[in-house]
Amino acid sequence: MTIESTISERRDHLPWAAMAGIIATVTVFAMVQGLTYPLLSFILERQGTPSGLIGLSAAMTPLGFILSSPFIPMLSRRIGAGRLAIACAILAAASLIGIGLIQQVWAWMPLRFLLGVFANPLYVISETWLLALTPAARRGRIMGLYSSVVSGGFALGPLTLGLAGTEGWPPFLIGIAAFLLCGLIVLGVASRLPDMPREGDAISVGTFFTLAPLLLFSVFVAAGFEQILLALFAVYGAALGSPEPRIAALITCFIAGNATLQIVLGRLAEKRGSRPTLLFCVLASLAGCMLLPITFDTWLIWPLFFAWGGVSFGIYTLSLIQLGERFTGQPLIAGNAAFALVWGLGGIAGSPATGMAMQVIGHQGLPLSLGLLSAVLVILLMMRRRA
Repeated sequence: MTIESTISERRDHLPWAAMAGIIATVTVFAMVQGLTYPLLSFILERQGTPSGLIGLSAAMTPLGFILSSPFIPMLSRRIGAGRLAIACAILAAASLIGIGLIQQVWAWMPLRFLLGVFANPLYVISETWLLALTPAARRGRIMGLYSSVVSGGFALGPLTLGLAGTEGWPPFLIGIAAFLLCGLIVLGVASRLPDMPREGDAISVGTFFTLAPLLLFSVFVAAGFEQILLALFAVYGAALGSPEPRIAALITCFIAGNATLQIVLGRLAEKRGSRPTLLFCVLASLAGCMLLPITFDTWLIWPLFFAWGGVSFGIYTLSLIQLGERFTGQPLIAGNAAFALVWGLGGIAGSPATGMAMQVIGHQGLPLSLGLLSAVLVILLMMRRRA
């Protein structure tokens, strides 16, 4: 059973069990990532590690995403998507065991890199499975649901630390158990999932860049938005004299909008089309950049941040919907792998570039950098629309 045959055979019958298993798997993975980022930073901070070295350590996971992406289509064809996903879940758990055993920053560099390498195929394969199983008429709302639930899983990670603490083995054991649970979920629904395509027009991740450059730039912008804001908004707020609890609450509000509004945007894409909805998200994100300095000290900042979180991540959700609309078979999995690569690039490149802008022109370099990204994407989308 290939992806193409699955789409045609199940157009009128949604395999809810398989889709629920896929979404649950990625949600658990996202929760573990949301747990490990702050956990490891807290541990390194207690050890007196310089902030630059802490940032470099955190960058190893997205670097693993970037460097592993080109190999995922080939590995999924040769090994099988289900076996690859289960193996990656087990290896990710082993990497986290190594991190728990050797709590030293230089040893963590390769281990966090491997964590990214093993996590990435599960994201790519799961999104490919979900796009393959979802009929076009319901793609918007289901991919919106997927994005919302996964975002919620990522947000649960830091909250889990409030229960488990940041010392000793308890937080690591939660992460290890969650990784193994991912493998069990995939094993449980494997018989209901389509095989990755083994025949037909095989294309590489590099080739996909020539097929959909604007789609990939949209993913880059979405990744930059999320990573820049989460990494540097505390610096922006502190420069304006905002207390830390308010800054943390605003970031939570941003993530809540991210997790809540994706279903709404997916439904809007079904009614109005994915391309107009994508343009709307980018324009709304640009408007948020312009309104941030004006509203920061007013009550309007709260609804602004909620909506801003939704539309900025909506850029990724709408890009994912367009990927499913435009590609099937091997180009689909190559596209998902390219998405993962570009997401990693956006995460690595966005924060340092914006940090440099803030160092040169002041704290307003944050909304200016985000606004520049949004404006470039608006121009490119408008040019594409006219063409």
